[in-house]
Amino acid sequence: MTIRMTSVADLPAVVTLYRSVAALPGGLARLADEVNESWVNDFLTRSRTNGLSLVIQAKSGEILGEIHACSPGLYCFSHVLTDLTIAIAPEAQGQGVGRLLFETFMRHVLEMRPHIQRVELISRESNRKAILFYESLGFRQEGEFVSRIRNVDGSLESDIPMAWTRS
Repeated sequence: MTIRMTSVADLPAVVTLYRSVAALPGGLARLADEVNESWVNDFLTRSRTNGLSLVIQAKSGEILGEIHACSPGLYCFSHVLTDLTIAIAPEAQGQGVGRLLFETFMRHVLEMRPHIQRVELISRESNRKAILFYESLGFRQEGEFVSRIRNVDGSLESDIPMAWTRS
């Protein structure tokens, strides 16, 4: 496997990746039919311009995962990468691919982005596995957005904001 910066040429593969992950229950906040080229192009462009986006690619060339975050663009938040999102292909989940990609992302922040003091993400309260994963990477829960998520069955659940801060 190879981890590298995302390129413009990755757009179709990343769209396909996000659609497959969004099709899983609780996979993404977006549903599969809400994932489109425009949305993916927007976050890839913002992340490549004002943040960081990495892909992990199999030897076959298949994109197995993508992670990105960006700075909001205001001076007062110039030390922050926010809206961190990671998507791992369903067939690659549970095999350490996500951890490898996430650890590489954080190592890049630590070594190459000394001005970044904070990385933020949000997780569904029901996704305990993800919350524990993020905590294992040094993220801390910072509160709760009560009843912010509407699930496909109509039920509501909370979003859990989490952040990593440089020590």
